[in-house]
Amino acid sequence: MGEFEAVGDAVTGGLLARAVEPGAGEVGPDGHTHEKSCLNCGKPLSGPYCFECGQKAYVHRSIRGFLFDFVQGLYNFEGKIWRTLPMLALHPGEMTRRYIAGERAKFISPVALYLFTVFAMFAVLNFTGALNADPNVFKAELQQEIAADQKALAEMESLRRDPKFPKAELAELDRKIASRKRDIAENTRIVTGGPIVIDAGDLDSETPGWVRPLVEEAAENPALMSVKIQEAASKYSWLLIPLSVPFLWMLFPFRRRHNLYDHTVFVTYSLSFMMMLVIAAGLLVAAGWTALASMLFFVPPFHMYRHLKGAYQLGRFSAVVRTILLVSFSFTAAGLFLAATVAIGTM
Repeated sequence: MGEFEAVGDAVTGGLLARAVEPGAGEVGPDGHTHEKSCLNCGKPLSGPYCFECGQKAYVHRSIRGFLFDFVQGLYNFEGKIWRTLPMLALHPGEMTRRYIAGERAKFISPVALYLFTVFAMFAVLNFTGALNADPNVFKAELQQEIAADQKALAEMESLRRDPKFPKAELAELDRKIASRKRDIAENTRIVTGGPIVIDAGDLDSETPGWVRPLVEEAAENPALMSVKIQEAASKYSWLLIPLSVPFLWMLFPFRRRHNLYDHTVFVTYSLSFMMMLVIAAGLLVAAGWTALASMLFFVPPFHMYRHLKGAYQLGRFSAVVRTILLVSFSFTAAGLFLAATVAIGTM
């Protein structure tokens, strides 16, 4: 009996010891682990946070703790986003300048905001159907275009039969009639679901050989090609940042106090705002307010002006000149991005 009692005391003592001080990663009665070393990097703990990696000294393994982290994370994100979005919309230059200067905890980082807006933009555009056009609507628009072309063709043929029509202009009129007939025939094939024929003469003689198969594939299955390009655009949306930064640098080639990091932060915040405009436009179009959505087209130049003026502390004239250049550079960067996504999507 003495041996059994000794074993029982040992087991009981071990359980009590583990309850007082659990082993590594084990949970105590309060739902928290109690560690002497960091569970993440193994360094000795001397406070509520690890001095090496920053992880909390005491982690939880309870539902209550999980819900607390969820609410805290949501509150922190909401707190930051409600500080970031108004500043980005109304005082983008000041916010960018403050973030670069070191005020990081108050605002959502440009990378996090960019990724969030990219996800939200494609989600909204897919939800509203902007990226998934109804084929019936598309065919109805084509039928209207065919009717307009047929009306124009009838007018041109009537002119062709008019004996008073100048003979010197007959050749040009015949060319227009032939072109209009081709357009009607191609659109009719699309509406009726017939095969689309790519005429080799429609492609430029200097067109690279690798482009021709892509054109033929797009003609055979335009829906699949559209999906591939959309996937490439969403997956490689980060390309917009490195494509845009060099153009912004060209606006300040001799300003040593602004480096590539500053320009990258500016570009990322600016692109995030532009994507928010796309989101707003998509929602307005879905709600039937197309006219109001079209007005958002005029917002980017004014936002770029305020962003440049505030972030780089420019005078009015300097900011206006750089805004004009930046708008033109933006179209160039967008064109390069579109070409890249089309090339990637069609591979």
